[in-house]
Formats: sequence, C-alpha cells, structure tokens
Amino acid sequence: MLGYATIKIQVNEKLFLKDPESSELGRRIVNSSIGLIDKIGFEQFNFKKLATEINSTEASVYRYFENKQKLLTYLVSWYWAWLEYRLDYNTHNIEDPVRKLKVAISNLSEAVHYDPHFSHIDEEALYRIVVAESSKSFLTKEVATANREGYFASYKSLCRRVHSIIEDVNPRFPFTKALVTTIIDTAHQQRFLSEHFPSLTELRVSQNGNEEIKHYLETIIFKLLVD
Repeated sequence: MLGYATIKIQVNEKLFLKDPESSELGRRIVNSSIGLIDKIGFEQFNFKKLATEINSTEASVYRYFENKQKLLTYLVSWYWAWLEYRLDYNTHNIEDPVRKLKVAISNLSEAVHYDPHFSHIDEEALYRIVVAESSKSFLTKEVATANREGYFASYKSLCRRVHSIIEDVNPRFPFTKALVTTIIDTAHQQRFLSEHFPSLTELRVSQNGNEEIKHYLETIIFKLLVD
C-alpha cells in the first residue's frame, strides 16, 4: 500500500475534483500516472490505460481529475512545489546570500532522487516528466484562462523564492525575473539536450548528477551578479 506523505505539498485545488492525497485510490492514481507517462509519453497516455494500470475503472479516475491535461498540470505543479519545499529546507539557516544562491542553484540543477517523505511519488520519474512534458501543461490555447485560475501558482511561487535570493545578492540587477526563469528552465532543458541532442550543448549529465549544468549556471549567474 502507498502510505500517507509525512509532509503535505500544496497544489491548486482547481486542478482536481477530489484531492488525490485524501485516499489510497487517489495516491495510486498519482503514482501510476507518473509511471505510465514516464513510460509511454503524455500523447499516448489516457485514463483508460491508467485505469487498467491501477485495476480500476475510468470513472474512478474521472472522480479525481477532469481530464489528462489537468492531471499533467497537477503533477508538474506538485513537482515545482516540492522543489520549493526542498529549497526552503536547504537554505533556511543560511545567512550569507552568495552561499544561499549557490545552494539554490545546486537544488535546482542536481539530479533528483527518491524522497522518503512522499512514498507514493517517484520523484525521479516525475523529474523526467517535467523535463520532457512540462511545456505541454501550458502551451495550450487555454493558457490565459488557466493562468487566471492559478494553475501555475506553484511555478510562480518557486520563481518568487529564487527571485528573493538573487535580490539579496544584487538588488540592483535589472533582469532578476528573467534570470530566475532562465535558471530554472536551463537546469531542466540542458539535461534534455544532453540526452537527446548532444550536438547542441557541451554540457553532459550522468545518471547520478548534473554537475556540469550546476557549474555552467554558477558561471553565468555570478558573472552577471557579482562581476
């Protein structure tokens, strides 16, 4: 059985009809949807296949999520909120702003591993989904409406947190918001390029680490902020 998480990650309630964290079935839906999307891709994924995977019915899945688009957005939002939780935890007692930013960069770029606080989430598989599929959660005709509904609040909250760290390093830097999204997107996109289009990047990642991406980001960021 998939146990309750010891820490609650908050996701916009408009993304689900029933909180999947509230029941064993809901947690199985989340767990299996991560595994299935990671295995076959979002385009091939549907609720019929998910229902078969969890040995249940499509109707039971629809009681939790209106459609697969909202399920994907839920999963991506959970990931961004989890990433912010980890960043907060790892920088909480750090006073020096430069050191805090270095820890933040490390958190955003390092390889993701299993987090025992959330037994129903495969964070490594979810990370691969975010790298490969997250743009599909917002590159839609309905993005303006989804934004007004707060579907992307988790990503915005993470950006604000990194923004505040950068401002502590250099409050006069004029492009902090742009730099934040560049950091987050680069940390994920460069891994994808390294794995699938290696001729487009010098950066290489290993199964256990993204040290080159971290070094690349630190080089650019501190050149802009400190030099």
